[in-house]
Amino acid sequence: MPTVPSHMRAVTQDRYGDAGELRVGDEPTPTPGPGEVLLEVHAAGVDRGVWHLMTGLPYLTRLMGYGLRRPAQRVPGMDVAGRVVAVGEDVTDLTIGDEVLGIGIGTFAEYARARADKLVRKPAGLPFDQAAVVAISGLTAHQALHKVGQVRAGHTVLVLGASGGVGSHVVQLARAAGAEVTGVASGAKADLVRELGAHRVLDHTTTDPTDGSAQYDLIIDTGGRTPVRRLRRALTRTGTLVIVGGEGGGRFTGGFGRQLRALALSPLVSQRLTIVMSVEHRDGLEPLRAAIEAGELTPAVGHTYPLDQVPRAIRDLAEGRARGKSVVHIRPAC
Repeated sequence: MPTVPSHMRAVTQDRYGDAGELRVGDEPTPTPGPGEVLLEVHAAGVDRGVWHLMTGLPYLTRLMGYGLRRPAQRVPGMDVAGRVVAVGEDVTDLTIGDEVLGIGIGTFAEYARARADKLVRKPAGLPFDQAAVVAISGLTAHQALHKVGQVRAGHTVLVLGASGGVGSHVVQLARAAGAEVTGVASGAKADLVRELGAHRVLDHTTTDPTDGSAQYDLIIDTGGRTPVRRLRRALTRTGTLVIVGGEGGGRFTGGFGRQLRALALSPLVSQRLTIVMSVEHRDGLEPLRAAIEAGELTPAVGHTYPLDQVPRAIRDLAEGRARGKSVVHIRPAC
């Protein structure tokens, strides 16, 4: 049995705000409850969801159980890769020593709880830092492409935000499905999108991918600000738009207002305008693990940060400096 200390280093937040509200210090090590395991965290991914839960914006997120006046979960972080060091009641499919990836609770820490049904075993040979960026973004990308977008071989697919966490997964998964992929990113990140396998890369600072000069069977929009009327110009007559995330907009509903408008318009037009709300479960993680093992998906790790630089990691993400997905290294051997 591994020795688990009573206290650990962790990032904490006691009120909503910017990255200046984050602190690093000693906290009690959590104990897994029924259906949960305790992980020795090796690496944790950084995504836009972390920013939303840190700022409490849009306010709609607070009404979804994340805390009205302050964060309900003091330790931020969700993406995780690590090793099981303790097992709660009713957990039968994971054992101490298993190396896993998935979604945890408060993963910007040396130890974190996680529901066993939100974890899968880490592919052999996959470094912990790459494993840490798979779950949140990969689940969203896979469901946007296959469950919602219904991608097929031969489809033309436009990926807005192709260099980001979700976008980098979408490009690779769409290519693996036999689609012809056009990725949109800034010129500084175009090389990454090409390396991911995009057939064509557009620089959004010099080219408008929605000007109507080309139409696509499927658009996956992870950028979050392009008006729906412009996105429709880039769709075929019966094409599908999938909006991912809720960026931009006001402080109350944020980008969700754009999503709701798309859903309301969809029944009135020949195109399908829809959104994706990711379902977090191991059943969705298994296809991602299979794609990694088959060589169809290589998690795109961008910048890496030690635990005490989590505030900087989140600032870099919010200001558009991230390439692929950023990682927090909790332990040296990642």
